[in-house]
Amino acid sequence: MTRLTRRIFALSSLVALAACGSQTPVSQQPVDPIGEFKLVHNIVTVNNIQRVQPSKDVPPEVWDDAVTEAIQARMGRYEGSQFYHLGVNILGYSVAVPGVPLVLAPKSVVVVDVTVWDDAKGGKINQEPKQIMVFESLSPDLFIGSGLTKTKDEQVANLAANIALQIENWLRDNEEWFAKRPETEAATQ
Repeated sequence: MTRLTRRIFALSSLVALAACGSQTPVSQQPVDPIGEFKLVHNIVTVNNIQRVQPSKDVPPEVWDDAVTEAIQARMGRYEGSQFYHLGVNILGYSVAVPGVPLVLAPKSVVVVDVTVWDDAKGGKINQEPKQIMVFESLSPDLFIGSGLTKTKDEQVANLAANIALQIENWLRDNEEWFAKRPETEAATQ
């Protein structure tokens, strides 16, 4: 069992770490700028994705499409004056299988590495990728198990939306990366 496999398996059983998702669609949520951030390229890679058992099988292209769409929906709303790119590498996942309600209710989890690129500087902002572990959203189904109550596509969409939310929160925590540069300020005057 690899280190990543052990980590995903151990942490996927901790309900307390599950990410809370908003019930309001992203398109209806208010947009509070993250400095001058504007998403230009949203690149998701799935070349070395690992499925950690027990898990439903999700083809890499399904992950690629779901995560790309979720990031675009959330991060494409920002209209700053400086251009940035996001690189997201999906490392591993476990999409909950049906379990025994209240006894064994597996949780879905996915692990990604995220890198932010500054278009004007032509390089990475964070030299080491930020690793983010994302769980399914809290819901009444969590104690029964999403493997019983949701389709595979619903589970993947939920995880993809939570990946985008966690990336947004991380960018907001590092808002100084997106401060207005002098050349941007001069161009807008």
